[in-house]
Amino acid sequence: MKYMTTAEIREKYLAFFEEKGCKRMPSSSLIPDDPSLLLTSAGMVQFKPYFLHQKELDPAYIGTTTAQKCVRTNDIDNIGDARHLSFFEMMGNFSFGKYFKNEMCAWAFEFSTEVLGLPAEKLYFTVFEDDDETIEIWKSLGVPEDHISRLGEDDNFWRAGPTGPCGPCSEIYFDQGPEVGCGSPDCKPGCDCDRYLEFWNCVFTQFDGQEDGTLAPLLTKNIDTGMGLERIAAIMQGVTNNYDTDVLRSLVGVGERLSGKTYKQDAEVDKSLRIIADHSRSVTFMIADGILPSNEGRGYVLRRLLRRAIQKAHMIGIEGPFLNDYVDEIVELMGSVYPEVVENRELIRRVILSEEERFGATLRQGQVFLAEALDKLEGDTLSGEEAFTLHDTYGFPVEVTEEMCADRNVKVDMEGFERCMDKQRERARAANTKDAEAAWSTYGGIHADVLKEVGATEFVGYSELECAAKVVAIIANGERADKLSAGEEGEIVLDTTTFYAEMGGEVGDTGTLRGVNAEVEVLDTKAPEKGLVCHKAKVASGTIAVGDEVTAVVDGARRARITRNHTATHILHAALRRVLGDHVKQAGSYVGPDRLRFDFTHFEATTPEQLAEVERVANEEIMSAVSTNIYETSLDAARESGVTALFGEKYGDVVRVVECGEFSRELCGGCHVANTAEIGLVKITSETGVGANLRRIEAVTSFGALEYVNKVEAELKETAAELRVPLFDVSERTAANMKALKEFQKNRKAAKTAISDDGVNMLLSAAKQAQGGYPVIISRVKIAQPGAMRNMWDVVRARMETPGAVVLVADNDGKATLLAAGTDEAVAAGFNAGAVIKEIAPCVKGGGGGKPAMAQAGGKDVSGIDAALESARKMLL
Repeated sequence: MKYMTTAEIREKYLAFFEEKGCKRMPSSSLIPDDPSLLLTSAGMVQFKPYFLHQKELDPAYIGTTTAQKCVRTNDIDNIGDARHLSFFEMMGNFSFGKYFKNEMCAWAFEFSTEVLGLPAEKLYFTVFEDDDETIEIWKSLGVPEDHISRLGEDDNFWRAGPTGPCGPCSEIYFDQGPEVGCGSPDCKPGCDCDRYLEFWNCVFTQFDGQEDGTLAPLLTKNIDTGMGLERIAAIMQGVTNNYDTDVLRSLVGVGERLSGKTYKQDAEVDKSLRIIADHSRSVTFMIADGILPSNEGRGYVLRRLLRRAIQKAHMIGIEGPFLNDYVDEIVELMGSVYPEVVENRELIRRVILSEEERFGATLRQGQVFLAEALDKLEGDTLSGEEAFTLHDTYGFPVEVTEEMCADRNVKVDMEGFERCMDKQRERARAANTKDAEAAWSTYGGIHADVLKEVGATEFVGYSELECAAKVVAIIANGERADKLSAGEEGEIVLDTTTFYAEMGGEVGDTGTLRGVNAEVEVLDTKAPEKGLVCHKAKVASGTIAVGDEVTAVVDGARRARITRNHTATHILHAALRRVLGDHVKQAGSYVGPDRLRFDFTHFEATTPEQLAEVERVANEEIMSAVSTNIYETSLDAARESGVTALFGEKYGDVVRVVECGEFSRELCGGCHVANTAEIGLVKITSETGVGANLRRIEAVTSFGALEYVNKVEAELKETAAELRVPLFDVSERTAANMKALKEFQKNRKAAKTAISDDGVNMLLSAAKQAQGGYPVIISRVKIAQPGAMRNMWDVVRARMETPGAVVLVADNDGKATLLAAGTDEAVAAGFNAGAVIKEIAPCVKGGGGGKPAMAQAGGKDVSGIDAALESARKMLL
């Protein structure tokens, strides 16, 4: 048996089935089209429309073949053993009625024995217990009867659910030898030990399960097969562990280098190294397909895998950010097959680094939580609930919690922890239906039935806003209807339409359907099934019925605004990449007639200068009046020519390219302007953060931009009139007013503090007996405005038990302010405020004067304040 690399096996499989007449198809995104699935977990997911005959394969081919990237996390606790993976590649070949059991079995045997060179005597086969036909096929190919086992429905019969497509399956096993088995004389395929390794499952979907439990034959019999690439690689490379195969072993090696540990010397270290190797592939491919970390859905799965990898790294001594070392290795190992990891490499690195730093902060918060929990602990055992909170919320491995508790002679209630973990597993199982079976769970449905019956709607709206059409179906209140009358609403399906159905962020068209007997207002346009355009409509007058001929007319003015905004999103995308960097990727959009919203990957708020530059670059392109070039090509050709594929989007073999000169080139199925000058102007109205590593720009174009600018100008004019300044002096005057207001507020606050009970009491307590026998207060104060100082004197005078005088000095932003004041009684006893000020003002290089009862002065030198106070004391005390 010849050694083969993973890459060689993958290519040999695809080439083999290509030669048999199957069309080689690219792996679909990990974000499935099917809403019943969280992640793509099987090769058949992208072919559901073919199995349901909603789409037809090119008649030149008898089926398809793929290498499908998959992510499954329902067995996450088992990942790190010999077989379980969260990310894996599933080799598959599929038939939608063109070939069936005979061909599939023959080709599987041929590929296994002749292409891979597996010894026939080491191959074992299981079949459904009642499937005599498949048993005879294997025997006819030379498989000995003692190498064929019958298994029950749980093992060898596939169902989508209680009803619907189903059929028997046949699995192929490789005998790895008694040395890796359980030793039982009854050991055979299906045993829980590792001796017989299942590597290929052939599903024969030939029945339609009925509600009464009977099996009705399907009109077309289908083939759905899956061969685990990592499993067959282990067989071909002579190892009994998936992690010892070439690709995964290279990733384990990254962990060895970073940790300083050696693989296969410590079982716990080995498990951590394997988990990090596996999870690093999952997170790399998930981000490359447009999934970003979050607290729900796919983003939560990604975040959990990231944090689990970090936890395991912590346990083997890897500190600080490290996962990008794995990203670089994955790009090197798999980038030639999956170009998305190469194209999005910088983005993947930035997202992972950001998440590692974020998780580092979370771990620190967890340490505080644990410390507080231990400080409050009564007894010597930390509860399982608190240990689980540390694990689930803060990402603490329970082993780390145990270590930290042990340092304080505290145990962890592991039974309570496991109960919490079991509850979480139950919630996870309830939230995730069974992998590939879930992909069939939406089988049927009214829109799918309509599509199957009437076929896809022909869309002619790229070039026409009006066309003749025929009503081929009507849906009202979730059911098929023959007609709609005046005032009634429903969904109208036409054989041909100019109405664009909401897709790719672009809203659906509105307009009218005009028939001989009806006038219908189209309120929105949707595509609930690929290819099926539904016009959400209300009958304004008359009656519209299935079979009627109508004229479909799109609201042209509204469409024009939408197209301007849509092309502007492309130009903004390109401008953002030029200004901020190539890591910027579109991560969502809204394109309506009034505005556009553009979400993009970035890791910090943009500065005003960056936003201004983005706006300038975008408008420079718009005003260059560049003609757009829109054409169809193959996905491979588009990628090779450098066309931008939108982050997280899924594409077929034939794609539509929208070019704005050399500035912007994107794959897009939406409506666009013929020349960038039609956009007129793009004006960014806001930029905000909308999640981890995600920013959002809102903008307006054409008439929307004019309305925005006019509104801003009106506000500016109104403000200028209020301030009584020229239009372009508003900013300067506002700044001056704000400065004056802040100064006023500062002084007011100081004055309130100074004349508060505490402030006045402090001054009163500083009173001394003057030579004339009256009390005098000589003090530095914080209040600096002359008017406020006079107010302070009024308050102090009212609170003095014996009429007296004050000498107050303050620092007023680098200038000295002096006040001397006395009551009539103090003046009669010899106090002279004017004389005091005249005496002490020179100390602060100032001057001033006044009457005997009150005098003020100002000075330039605040360093002389202490000297001025001392001079007053000598004069009066």
